[in-house]
Amino acid sequence: MTSSNGNNSDCALRSGKANRLDRIEAIVESNSRAIQAMMEQQATERLKREEEKAQHEERMRFLEENQRQLIQTQRGIANLVSSLDEDRPTVLRKLTAIENKVDTLIERNQ
Repeated sequence: MTSSNGNNSDCALRSGKANRLDRIEAIVESNSRAIQAMMEQQATERLKREEEKAQHEERMRFLEENQRQLIQTQRGIANLVSSLDEDRPTVLRKLTAIENKVDTLIERNQ
């Protein structure tokens, strides 16, 4: 009887160890899947951040180019206004001369 009792307890021990081993393996597999999912999520988020960074850099280049063009346009307008101010006395002298000639012609005809 003792030997059959010993066999039963050996089987029970083996069965218990197998159950624990199965549970440990299930936990390891579950953890592996969770870790894999987290790594995939991190990779996806990293790609998203890189794409957003590239879009931001592209917008910054666009804004910088527009700013450069605006500055050039402002300088051109400033130069134009400046040259108009410089030409104004000449234009006024010519208009005054024309006005004087018209006045002279009107006086002669009266």
